[in-house]
Amino acid sequence: MKVYNCINKIQSILFPHYCLVCGETGVDGLALCQSCLDELPVNHHCCSLCALPLNDQETTLCGRCIKQAPHFDHCLAPYRFAPPLDELINGFKFSAKLSYGSLLSSLLMQALEKSQRPQPELIIPVPLHPRRLRQRGYNQALELAKPLGKQLGIPVNPRLCQRHRDTAAQSHLNRKERLKNLRGAFQLTGEITARRIAIVDDVVTTGSTVTEMARLFKQAGAEQVDIWSIARTPID
Repeated sequence: MKVYNCINKIQSILFPHYCLVCGETGVDGLALCQSCLDELPVNHHCCSLCALPLNDQETTLCGRCIKQAPHFDHCLAPYRFAPPLDELINGFKFSAKLSYGSLLSSLLMQALEKSQRPQPELIIPVPLHPRRLRQRGYNQALELAKPLGKQLGIPVNPRLCQRHRDTAAQSHLNRKERLKNLRGAFQLTGEITARRIAIVDDVVTTGSTVTEMARLFKQAGAEQVDIWSIARTPID
């Protein structure tokens, strides 16, 4: 990790990054200037399980996690899905701006470096159905996961879990409808041998997708399933 950071620092001096938001010179090897970096909506106070942003500073768990803990063990989502980060995520996800994905992966890596969680043995990106993958041309979760796996020295397996049922778009469904929509949508293509797994996605909205995947992995023998996402929506 230290060697990588040193190389990254040298590269940032010789080949400076430029801010993808305003065009100014980037800082610390990021394609963001200091001003735009300071404007990112940091998820300062959130549920310690699902990372839902919380208004009450005295609260550590959201109401839903108090009533029923999710199938996953922890969600790391360092930012809220709000301007200007939402524009970067949408540009990466829907407009094939892969340079945005590189920036988002770097921001997620910075958060992981500060995390006290045990490292996973395997990273699995949230899969797309083959039809949607053909339409988009890439899986945004995989593009986020690959640099993380390389830097952390953790294998990334995009084939172990597949979305075999082409579900309806989640964006216009509430949480209950999303959970029903995703039930049985994923399947494993092989045996789960890793005890600790990290699921990578760009945004966690209601948590329905990662909850269903975590349920599947736990049933197959995984002991710990963490979620790594660049952002969490403010409303569950």
